[in-house]
Amino acid sequence: MATSNMTKEMLVNATAPLDDLAIATDLLMSAKAGVRNYAVAITETATPSVRKTLKAQLQKAIDLHEKIATYMIENEMYHAYDVEEQVEHDLKKADMALELVNK
Repeated sequence: MATSNMTKEMLVNATAPLDDLAIATDLLMSAKAGVRNYAVAITETATPSVRKTLKAQLQKAIDLHEKIATYMIENEMYHAYDVEEQVEHDLKKADMALELVNK
């Protein structure tokens, strides 16, 4: 029984950083989609007051995206300015995921 509990504890500890990364990545992708959606909506509206509202929302969406990206960069989850480093980071995370599956 103790061995089983130890394995569960080790699994929880091993997946915690991956969970944070997955959550942050999902949030960043959603924020990016929000920016795109507001931009498209602005081009589709003919009403000045609606366009003004959408522009304000677009700016808030851009600000949110920046905050999430900055958080991820500061926490070494996202390497926006170094493609090679980002690829290496992604490969390490993929290896971690494969190790969890194979255990």
